[in-house]
Amino acid sequence: MEFIPQPHDVVVALDIGTTKVCCLAGRKNTHGKLEVLGIGKVESVGVLRGVVSNIEKTVGAIREAVEICERNARMKYRNVHVGIAGQHIKSLQHRGILTRESDHTEISRRDVDRIVNDMFKLVLPPGDKIIHVFPQEFTIDSEQGIVDPIGMCGVRLEANFHIITGQITAINNIYRCIEKAGLKVADLMLEPIASAEATLSEEEKQAGVALVDIGGGTTDITIFHEGIIRHTAVIPFGGNVITADIKEGCTVMQPQAEKLKVKFGSALTTEVFDNRIITIPGLKGRDHKEISEKNLARIIQARMEEVLDYVLWEIRRSGYERKLIGGIVLTGGGSLMAHSDKLAEFHTGMSSRIGVPVENLAHGYHESVNSPIYSTAIGLLLRGLQDVEAGVSDTTAQAVSDENREPSNVSEEKEASWLESVFRKTKEWFEAEPDMDFERKK
Repeated sequence: MEFIPQPHDVVVALDIGTTKVCCLAGRKNTHGKLEVLGIGKVESVGVLRGVVSNIEKTVGAIREAVEICERNARMKYRNVHVGIAGQHIKSLQHRGILTRESDHTEISRRDVDRIVNDMFKLVLPPGDKIIHVFPQEFTIDSEQGIVDPIGMCGVRLEANFHIITGQITAINNIYRCIEKAGLKVADLMLEPIASAEATLSEEEKQAGVALVDIGGGTTDITIFHEGIIRHTAVIPFGGNVITADIKEGCTVMQPQAEKLKVKFGSALTTEVFDNRIITIPGLKGRDHKEISEKNLARIIQARMEEVLDYVLWEIRRSGYERKLIGGIVLTGGGSLMAHSDKLAEFHTGMSSRIGVPVENLAHGYHESVNSPIYSTAIGLLLRGLQDVEAGVSDTTAQAVSDENREPSNVSEEKEASWLESVFRKTKEWFEAEPDMDFERKK
């Protein structure tokens, strides 16, 4: 099978989760829709609660997922857009001020970039690093509530920012895994923001909505209002704790508990009408076990309600509880549980739905991609395509990986040695050219 190099218009997304490592390749078609070219999904064994806990195992899973995706798309990949999550992710609010020299000139993109870049100079707790800076709203000479200040006049430019930080070690471990797998990070993005890109409509973001991404190890929350990210949070448990509860409550093995959850699980006990008995084979010839569907649903509902309690607490902490007209959108693998949207609606009193990334996919997409499991990967693809069109993906990655940069003198030495090799090869080529011609004439 012949493989072609990764074309400039093809973006590769890598979702390194607690339960799965997923690689998707895609590009935009002529109608502006996302065309998925390749899919690779394998079990994740080196990630715990969204954070890399074993480098070698994670590298192996990344390589396997990427190779499957490469075979599907028949091309070799080099650059990948990666998601980051985990309990170490934190958010804070800050206000920035920029005093301009003249009130007669218009505020430019450069002025906005200056006030945004100033946020990256904030003093953080030791070991933390800024991942994203999102402007909330601008104020120009005491005129508040300005969304886009470019083109306006004024001396004093102020802005409120939502800043997302993460641990340097967790970020560096992701970079190390990608590099050991023979790839390069084009961009690093917070996973719930990517999921929001794939599952939320602009109307929902304007009206106010809370996206709840229930993964294997973490539950990520992103709150939008008036089209702007207002609050982000990470709850340090997800679908895996439900599996653990089933394992303990039903005294079964971990694989059996996962199968019970996926195949027979319901998040709402009142929706189980038949109360069928599920038979589980015994271990090494021992007697089989019998579990009723209703008891299984009770175990699942108790843990899901605990997750939703944390979600509701974060929504109240954000101050936007009464402003979320769009309610709650559930996505991620944990949202596939039967009646999870109904439980969310009953427990929080807010309207709920399951978010799938179907609206952004081109006609004729692979059916398996239209699932909440792929929301993060699809969102990373969409953001990556936006960055490629704007030509900013490489600079973003460079800003995130400052710690991994080589000293300037090392870079200069490498550049000098590279130039010397080029001149040497050119000289050899010119010297060899006459002989080659002579041989051809003979």
